[in-house]
Amino acid sequence: MAGIVYALCALTSLLSAFLLMRAYWRTRSRVLWWSGLCFCVLTLSNTVLVLDKLVYTEVDLLPWRLLTTLTALALLIYGLLLADE
Repeated sequence: MAGIVYALCALTSLLSAFLLMRAYWRTRSRVLWWSGLCFCVLTLSNTVLVLDKLVYTEVDLLPWRLLTTLTALALLIYGLLLADE
């Protein structure tokens, strides 16, 4: 059951990234660009979570998960605070 939830979270972040990037290509809004990049990296983070919990159970991938999540949030904060519109 946990594997289904992890996979759904990864698919949801992938869909969100796709929709944000598609909206960016239509409007060229920088906030959408940085939000889309954030969700692309969050998709990677959720994929690492699936690998950590389901595939590589003997290896701890927590540092990689935290690093990708930190990168995603840094992109979002940069986009929200520092990117000029």
